[in-house]
Amino acid sequence: MTVISAKSDLKDAYDVIVLGAGAGGMTAAVVAANEGLETIVLEKTDVVGGTTAYAGGMVWAPNNPKKHEVGSTDTLEAAQTYLDATAGRDVGADLRRAFLGRAPEAIDYLDRNTAVKLTPLEFYPDYYPDAPGATSCGRIMEPLPFDARELGADFVALRPPLPEFTLFKGMMVARPDIVHFRKMFRSVQSAFRVLRLTLAYGADRIHFHRGTKLVLGNALAARLFRSLQILDVQVKLNTTVRSLVTLDGRVDGIELESGTGTAVIRARRGVVLATGGFSHNLEMRQRFLPAEASEFSATAKGATGDGLKLGMEAGGYVPGTDGNDAYWSPVSKFTRSDGSTGIYPHTVTDRGKPGMLAVNEKGRRFTNEANSYHDFVKGMFEDTDNGPSTPAFLICDSKSLWQYGLGAIKPMKMGFRDHLVGGYVIEARSLEELAQKIEVDASELINTVETYNRDAERGIDTLFGRGSNVYHRYTGDPENLPNPCMRPVQTPPFYAVKIFAGDLGTAAGLHTNQFGEVLKRNGEPVGGLYVSGNDMNSIMAGTYPGPGITLGPALVFGYIVGMHLAHGSSSIFE
Repeated sequence: MTVISAKSDLKDAYDVIVLGAGAGGMTAAVVAANEGLETIVLEKTDVVGGTTAYAGGMVWAPNNPKKHEVGSTDTLEAAQTYLDATAGRDVGADLRRAFLGRAPEAIDYLDRNTAVKLTPLEFYPDYYPDAPGATSCGRIMEPLPFDARELGADFVALRPPLPEFTLFKGMMVARPDIVHFRKMFRSVQSAFRVLRLTLAYGADRIHFHRGTKLVLGNALAARLFRSLQILDVQVKLNTTVRSLVTLDGRVDGIELESGTGTAVIRARRGVVLATGGFSHNLEMRQRFLPAEASEFSATAKGATGDGLKLGMEAGGYVPGTDGNDAYWSPVSKFTRSDGSTGIYPHTVTDRGKPGMLAVNEKGRRFTNEANSYHDFVKGMFEDTDNGPSTPAFLICDSKSLWQYGLGAIKPMKMGFRDHLVGGYVIEARSLEELAQKIEVDASELINTVETYNRDAERGIDTLFGRGSNVYHRYTGDPENLPNPCMRPVQTPPFYAVKIFAGDLGTAAGLHTNQFGEVLKRNGEPVGGLYVSGNDMNSIMAGTYPGPGITLGPALVFGYIVGMHLAHGSSSIFE
């Protein structure tokens, strides 16, 4: 097994010590180990995968070596033009150039040397499709499905996906199959496909704690985990690093704490901080995030700022955020049947679908519901009609709830009653009653819905242009015309869910150079200290240009860090 449990199994020294088993940390570990370095991964939770295991698994990788498989003509120049237009030419520009320049070789390296297999998507638009350099083909990749049986006994150590993104308490559904589940009562082909998938899942549950067909971010985490197994890289769970050990001004190792005691372990080449950012650290949230943000995050609970704390104690720093603070998403909060708190990220499953609209506390629409989740929250912050619209309400009618679901409520009202009784979703027989229950002005809400309905009939959103670009239409329903994103809200009962300004991870992190080395304020590297993933200050300068702009840089800079640890800044590396 790759996972070890006893302190006695640890050595006194390794070439590389990686803190955190998400995408950034595991990639750095895989590359370092593949390049011949003795490597260990230390994870403070009881499972591997971090927030990656929850994620959609998209990897933004411009000009990747597999683009031709889907007919893409993407180029480095086009991607640079796009980032210049969306993220600017100043803050983080040097690291964005490093990312763009190294992304093709990183993807190729992982494909040739590890179990990480990514495929480009033939159609998935960038989030600003009208910006120069944007594309809707080939730039975004996703992991191939993974058979978890390959992990053997270590499968139980892989973080499961969020329950709300599974069926039957453990069945993952790939994006192409979602359409078949929606059409299973209208299409014989879809019905048989759903039946095959369900029977395969039932067979899995005879032998395993959940389904073995992994997709999305869970597949990516599993593929990285499998790569660690193949390379015989040790992974120690339930292990907290108390401090970094320095020698002659250089990070020389770590002092760790686990259930079996404390230990000091040397790092002959370096330590990599990849602990997932600070989404669950209230003090850091208050320090680095805007006051309008809620405390709710859809990230793994281990993201408590450990890496940032260790890095700053060693001489690194977090630059002024200037809006480079978090990867935003509207979220809703609910209580699961087991009593645990669930945070549902409203990314692409509901907001942009027909018959859905968001209103502020005055009962008015305040932004384009089909914008990216990041921009939607920016719209919550910047609502000039009401001041910050935090919280707000996502509203739909019975027809849309049945077709698309609403937050944690799956389509066809699966799991609906518990959420109704628990108060997660508000149901009303009329818009007047709904307004009363969510405490907004009834006349304003009725007027808002009437305006929306008139626009939906015409197919033109006169307020915010919903459905006016290819990304909006992608998030909608292609079978709904004339506007895939709009349909009159008119079939009672009506429903509402309260949404908050939450996050999918933090963007403020440790300042680094192009090799992933943590920098001091004077610009010099902290010797022997590297960073990857959300512990690294985001290269996107507060923007979110496309799906996978967290996982893309995590993989690429994980690769860069691993190669730099192995080879330094040699001429062939630069």
